[in-house]
This record gives sequence, C-alpha cells and structure tokens, in this order.
Amino acid sequence: MRVLVSFVGGRGHLEPLLPLARALEAHGHPLLVTGQPSMGQAVLDAGFPFLTTGDDLGDTGRRFPLLAYDADREDDSLRRGFAGRTARRRAADVLALCRYWVPDVLICDEIDFGAMVAAERFRVPHVTVLVTAAGSFVRPGVVAPALDVLRREFGLPPDPGLAMPSRDLVVAPFPPGFRDPAHPLPPGALSIRPPGLRPGARPAPGPVPPDATRPDATRPDPSWPSPPQPDPAPPQPTWPIAWPGAPVVYATLGTIFDTESGDLFPRLAAGLGALEVNVLLTVGRHVRPSEIGRQPANVHVASFVPQAEVLPHCSAVVSHGGSGTVTGALAHGLPLVVLPLGADQDRNARRVADLGAGLVLDPLTATPAEIGGATLRVLREPGFAAAARTLADEAAALPSADAAVAPIESLVRRG
Repeated sequence: MRVLVSFVGGRGHLEPLLPLARALEAHGHPLLVTGQPSMGQAVLDAGFPFLTTGDDLGDTGRRFPLLAYDADREDDSLRRGFAGRTARRRAADVLALCRYWVPDVLICDEIDFGAMVAAERFRVPHVTVLVTAAGSFVRPGVVAPALDVLRREFGLPPDPGLAMPSRDLVVAPFPPGFRDPAHPLPPGALSIRPPGLRPGARPAPGPVPPDATRPDATRPDPSWPSPPQPDPAPPQPTWPIAWPGAPVVYATLGTIFDTESGDLFPRLAAGLGALEVNVLLTVGRHVRPSEIGRQPANVHVASFVPQAEVLPHCSAVVSHGGSGTVTGALAHGLPLVVLPLGADQDRNARRVADLGAGLVLDPLTATPAEIGGATLRVLREPGFAAAARTLADEAAALPSADAAVAPIESLVRRG
C-alpha cells in the first residue's frame, strides 16, 4: 500500500500526521510526504522522503503589527486562503504528484482541502487527520462555497454540506473531551493518542505555595514541589535551569505567529521573569532572542526547542493557544494561560477556560503584571491542574496511531 502524506502550512499541520506516518511505515507501507517548500527540512529531519507542492504560506519573516483577535477576519482568511488560493494551487500540484507517484491512499490534515480534491479526482481514498483541537473552526458555511468553485474546476460535484473531509476516515489526535460539544466528531472518527505521549505517561503537578513571587529572590524557595515527571523520568532539560527545584514555565507563541506578536514577547518575559520560576521562552526562527533584551538568570530565551523535550519538565504553559501547544500541555496535565492571536486559537482558549484548565488574557492589553498574576494562579490553585489532569488521563487512555493502520488498510481494500 503506497501512502502519500500531504499537509498545508507549518509544524502545527505536520506534527499531528507524524505518528500515523510512522505507524504506517512500521507496518511496511512505502510512504512519501509532501508540503510547502520551507517545511522540507523538518520532514527530512523526521525521517521521511519529501517532495514540494504548493507555495510557502507567508513564511517570509516579514513583521506585522499585533492586532486584536477578529473572528470574521480569521474566517475570511480560511475562506479566501486555505479554501481558495492555497487549495487551488495545492489541488493541481498534489494531483500531478498522484499521477507521478500513484498512491493507494492519501493522508492529509483537515485544512489541506486541495489535497482532498486531488484524491477525489484521482479516485483514491483519503484519511483526514484533524489539526484544530476545539473542532469549531472549519465550518461548511465558511469554506463550502469556495470549495465548490474549486470542485467544479476539477470536474467534481458540489458539496454544500462539506462532506468531503469526513467522507472516508477521520483521525483525531486529541482528547475527545476537549472538543466543542456543539461540533462533535463525525461518525466513525477514530481518536488516537496525541503526538509525543506514551501510554499511561502522565505527570502529576500539584499546587505551589501562595508566596510564589519574590522579586528579590536569588534562589528558589525549597518548599516548591518537584517538577512533574512522567514515569520513567525524561532526560535532563537541554536548556539552562537557573533554579533547580523551582517550577518550569514554558512560554511560546508557536512557529507561525512570532512575526505578528508586536511587543508581546517582551511583556511575557517581564511578567514571567519576575516570578520565582524557571522560564523557557521560545520566539521562533524569525525573531532573534537578543531582541527580547537582557533577561534575569531564571529566563532563558531560545528560537526553538521541540515541545516533546520541554513539556515533561513543566508545571504550566503560557501560549497563543495553538492546537498543538494546547493539546501537548493538556496531554501532560499542565494548566495554561492563553493569549490567542489568530486562526483557531480563540476557540481553543474558550475551551481551556470552559473546562477550567487555564485562564485567558487579551494579548493586546495584558500587562506583565497580569501575565505573571495569571500564571501564578494556574500554578497554585489546584483546580486548574486537576482539570488538565482529567484531560491528560483521557489522552493517555487513547490507542496509539497503530490502531489506525488496519482501518486504513481496509479502506484501501474496499477501494
């Protein structure tokens, strides 16, 4: 069974596909990955062959001002971009690749609409891997009209109900309890363990002391609990830890929204650096760590550290609310502070708040003091960690990606 794996965008679209790709390869199925040019090295580093399709999506490093979250603007971007220009180019390129490589099945992320059109036109089944955690971002009313124009161009019938993404098989690498109940999984969807989580691996963070901020501190209070550890303990952190024994807080705005963050990185560093915690702040490849300015010893600023290396050492996560970051944090039982910037992040933030697993701040107006105060709350009020651990238990109990191999093989046999 020849497998073509296709994704649109950056790491947030690639990472959820990798466990399934590895499982299929381990079962002896030849596999090729395709995506935008700038992601080629990430795919090669993951151990898979890569061919380019489509254009790079805004990966120029150009800076944009920090804007207030606007749901209509994000819907319009999804409609005009992913379901319009991007889908059109990707449909043509992926169809050409199908004619060259002749796959038996296509695996794609849920926003790679062009790849879905190509698979249907080439008459091979496709498997949709979900990449938006809350499940309420991709909606028929937003993208179906634009996709019907594309479908007509490729000789396919209209699909006003947006049945295409779930027509064959849907794989959801998220704890089902996080999904918005107003947007349930489609019938027959298969939930699998999130990337980077071993079966039964779950940390057990506890609340921290109420006097957790001492700006004059030179070393952590010995009453801090040890950082949560899965069993067995992970390797030592690959970045400096100034205060062994103090909690680790991971702060990130992902790998795409770093250039749209305005002065948010300095505010994060100032707010978290005043706490008696160890801080790892990652700023992406387009922002130089030196731009954040001189930091105290407990704050380490880096361009990128793989999330799987970070989360086992953490007690809390401060982020933009990207699906990969939110899911990773919750799968490790870590409470969150979320400052949503765009895409599906506001919807993820609302689910975090609704489930009691964290707090949401306005990225445009949040002061360093508010960021630090919210982080202390999720660290020391036990309800936040308890809600996160509930979702961690659910995630750890899910089957691995191996559980999807047999259904995919059956899908191909049925043609």
